[in-house]
Amino acid sequence: MRKPVLKAVFPVAGLGTRFLPATKAIPKEMLPLVDKPLLQHAVDEARAAGIEEFVFVTGGGKRAIEDHFDADAELNRFLELKHNTEGLDAVRQTEIAPGKLFYTRQQQPLGLGHAVWCARAVVGSDPFAIILPDDYVLSQTPCLKQMVEAYQEVGGNIVAVENVPREHTNRYGILKIGSDDGRLVTVEGLVEKPAPAEAPSTLSIIGRYILQPEVMDHLSRHERGTGNEIQLTDAMARLVGQQPFHGLHFEGTRFDCGGKVGFLEATIAHALTRPDMADNVRRVLKKYSS
Repeated sequence: MRKPVLKAVFPVAGLGTRFLPATKAIPKEMLPLVDKPLLQHAVDEARAAGIEEFVFVTGGGKRAIEDHFDADAELNRFLELKHNTEGLDAVRQTEIAPGKLFYTRQQQPLGLGHAVWCARAVVGSDPFAIILPDDYVLSQTPCLKQMVEAYQEVGGNIVAVENVPREHTNRYGILKIGSDDGRLVTVEGLVEKPAPAEAPSTLSIIGRYILQPEVMDHLSRHERGTGNEIQLTDAMARLVGQQPFHGLHFEGTRFDCGGKVGFLEATIAHALTRPDMADNVRRVLKKYSS
């Protein structure tokens, strides 16, 4: 019987320089889609998938992340006195129970693979998920929950995938594809940011992974890859052929919140799903569309 996926790693050590000056004092992951930070969306997605332990790989200047997911007794008391039950419920939903939240530091910016390796002590010998908060997925069933359901069927390693324009393959980890039934893809190889002419397909990995703990053994070599960084894709590629490895065509729309336009689009798309504001948002969009 395969082990359940109960742990998730959130690499959140980046400086967010594309959003300066906003990110001078505020972590990029704490920028809100309407009224909820990107990282809170990611944590909520993990909870919906059955994740019980949360590992944040942070860097300097990330204190706001710790404060956000901590209990704030003074704020809770104030909201209770004001009988602000809606605000109190919203605040309490951000809290993660004691013993379920872990922080570890990535002291040098050596790449995504290195950030994941920094969580090895908490991951231990268990399968684990990775969520990159920059990728916001709007879907009826949360993306990671879709992946956990697929994992329960096939086990091994699973990455969420979508097709990208061929000219953009040099921005992503790209799959070499075996069989593809329209939902699950058998992975025969992985290449990090290949040139368009050399890409084995246009099927790219987005920021959602379920991996077996053996990937940490390969990351421990600290081998440099593309960009002179320790690449997660390179370590995953070594698992292909050794363990089951699949890509999942997830249901939903992925927004790249690592850039300003993608972040704005995600904010609008999220707002339009909110019954409390969708009509007003449409009215505003119409006002500025002429």
